[in-house]
Amino acid sequence: MPVIHEIEQNQPAFLQWRHALHQHPGLGFEEEFAARFVEQKLREFGFDAVHTQIGKTGIVGVLKGNRASDHIIGLRADMDALPIQEENDFAHRSTVAGKMHACGHDGHTASLLAAAWHLAQTRDFSGTVIFIFQPAEEGLGGGLSMIQDGLFERFPCRRIYAYHNMPNVAKGHILMRKGALMAGSFFFDIQIQSQGGHAAYPHLATDPGLIMSHIYLSAQSIVAQNLPAADSGVLTFTDSRAVSNSYNVIPDSAQMKGCLRFFNQEIGRLMQQRLEQICQQTAQMYGGSATITFQETFIPLLNDPHATEIAAQAAARVVSKTNVTTDVDPVMGSEDFAFMLEEVPGCYVAIGAGESQNLHHHQYDFDDDLIPIAASFFCELVQVELN
Repeated sequence: MPVIHEIEQNQPAFLQWRHALHQHPGLGFEEEFAARFVEQKLREFGFDAVHTQIGKTGIVGVLKGNRASDHIIGLRADMDALPIQEENDFAHRSTVAGKMHACGHDGHTASLLAAAWHLAQTRDFSGTVIFIFQPAEEGLGGGLSMIQDGLFERFPCRRIYAYHNMPNVAKGHILMRKGALMAGSFFFDIQIQSQGGHAAYPHLATDPGLIMSHIYLSAQSIVAQNLPAADSGVLTFTDSRAVSNSYNVIPDSAQMKGCLRFFNQEIGRLMQQRLEQICQQTAQMYGGSATITFQETFIPLLNDPHATEIAAQAAARVVSKTNVTTDVDPVMGSEDFAFMLEEVPGCYVAIGAGESQNLHHHQYDFDDDLIPIAASFFCELVQVELN
């Protein structure tokens, strides 16, 4: 079965929804416009229940099929934007300075709303579908916040599904894999303390820049020397500075930031332990001290094997089997849908968006052609799961 005809016919309305969401972006836990918009639409569709403020700004809609069953599945979309100044000039560009939907969450939300609209028209399934509109996916733990707010105790799902648009992959091609698809990630902050002084007398000071440089170089040994050959990991420094704002003053502190990425939690812990040792021992060796703090921002995203088979079956109904890849290579990017998959078996897929600016770029825009594809995919998941 291709894209659902009724969804395709109603695409002009879905496009308007997406553009409205794009014009009014909200950062994590500040998605007031999106939350109100979603709540209003679900109520207009005649949902059986609409719950607000789950995980602060999250919305959950409950839709029951026209045949009784105790089976429940969840469909999820993210709603938050990014702190980026948009540099597009089309009519639906962001109206909020310094904030834009540079990752396509406006399109994900519109896609799930389109599926909600269609399924509410027909209710041609057995059981219940839980529509989860999640805040704060971009590193602030919105998925975990919803879980801690009782998401799955209140709405116990048998399986759960979500998708992300994927620029520069053939449009409409749906990709997935069983097991590890996306990496876990720990963000870290390193604070180096030393003894500053006059640049003419470095022997009377302790240079934090020297400590910082040696930490940077030594940390590169973690992946090369400490990880088993069969395991993958990435350590990246993203911000390193020792500032005095002078030509002749040695500063007395330095700061470093970065992240660890991994597909195995034990590997993540190993990298964390080694980086902490390197920081402390290197600083001590050169006469200073260092402390490191970690934010355990993401866990690895692991797709359930059976749910992935179901997702592949539903995807083939929409885009044909030739346009479904079930063994895509895992990526080092992270996604906090992983926290939901830790609680409930499910599958996360990518849908190709064709040639496009990359995600998180100031000229990115979600491709509206994906809305009927993604919405039809969600609807077919319901048919496979609940019929």
